[in-house]
Amino acid sequence: MGQQSDQETEVEQPEWLKNYTPAPGPTRGNPNWHKGMKSPNPSGKPADFGVARTKITRLLLDNAGGILEKQIAKALEGDSAAAQLVLSRVIAPLKSDSGRVKFDFDASLPISAQVERVLEAVATGKVSPEVGQQIVGAISNLASVRATEELEQRIVMLESKAVNG
Repeated sequence: MGQQSDQETEVEQPEWLKNYTPAPGPTRGNPNWHKGMKSPNPSGKPADFGVARTKITRLLLDNAGGILEKQIAKALEGDSAAAQLVLSRVIAPLKSDSGRVKFDFDASLPISAQVERVLEAVATGKVSPEVGQQIVGAISNLASVRATEELEQRIVMLESKAVNG
């Protein structure tokens, strides 16, 4: 690692950006009030600000055991909404398990041909639609990586032409 300089590097702006001034952002508060004027809220935040929420939270926490017992009793009586609420807090929701999928992958094919193969596999039932979507997403990621590599190669080629040309 090299030594850091105490001087900041000044960034030179391009010609087309020299006269640019960014638009002012939104201002906070009352736009008609300025420093030194009488406060529009001289008494400040009310003393009971947020108290209602605190009271409700405290009330729920104090009665949580009773609420839970009541919900469980309703669930046992056959109330499906109560059962769903209780079970959603006890058991983690199930996630689909796609398992492993084996398929022929030819990375040299064009991206569109690769996606067509996946769609054929979905259409014939060899692969579930969810797995097909994941594979197409992976192919899309591969396409963006390839595009980045191709752009990098083009830039290197153009720079070498500019230096040698």
